[in-house]
Amino acid sequence: MPVHPLSRRLLLMFVVAGGLALGACTKTPVAFKAMDITGAEYAQRLDLPDANGTMRSLADFKGKIAVVFFGYTQCPDVCPTTLAELAAVKKQLGPDGDQVVGVFVTVDPERDSAEVLKAYVGSFGPDFVALRGSVEQVKLAAREFKVFFAKVPGKTEGSYTMDHTALSYVFDKQGRIRLAVRYGSGAEAVAHDLKALLQE
Repeated sequence: MPVHPLSRRLLLMFVVAGGLALGACTKTPVAFKAMDITGAEYAQRLDLPDANGTMRSLADFKGKIAVVFFGYTQCPDVCPTTLAELAAVKKQLGPDGDQVVGVFVTVDPERDSAEVLKAYVGSFGPDFVALRGSVEQVKLAAREFKVFFAKVPGKTEGSYTMDHTALSYVFDKQGRIRLAVRYGSGAEAVAHDLKALLQE
């Protein structure tokens, strides 16, 4: 039985419309510059006091992109470079930079007092958050994030530096772990990835 020309045109319209609808629902996966660790079973908890003594957790940062970094204030290079890079990224993002919060976890609570931490993170931006627990609390947090840290004795008695993992961990606005950023990735690459997460 022949198909009426009008019916053929209607059928073609439905096929095209269906294809367009399907195309609109299919998003191209983002090619992140950092390591995509979406769905990782670690880095699920972070329960430590901030520099004001208030207990904080990852849930406190929901609604924003949280970038968590473990380090210490007397770090000569990696820590200040990483935090300065994040400050530059926030600036690059313009108004969207307000939706990004840097969270600095000290691995040297013995020397990093609350006052020292406040001054340190404050030098990179007023909205950076510093977390400081007891040595045992920090060890638990580091284990949860698969972060390594250890004291390295210095040249004089009582002096030391801290070896530590130099990765930043990025959480999306829903509080899910998404990325691990290598040290020295550069502000442009980090800004690219955070912009993509902000647009989700």
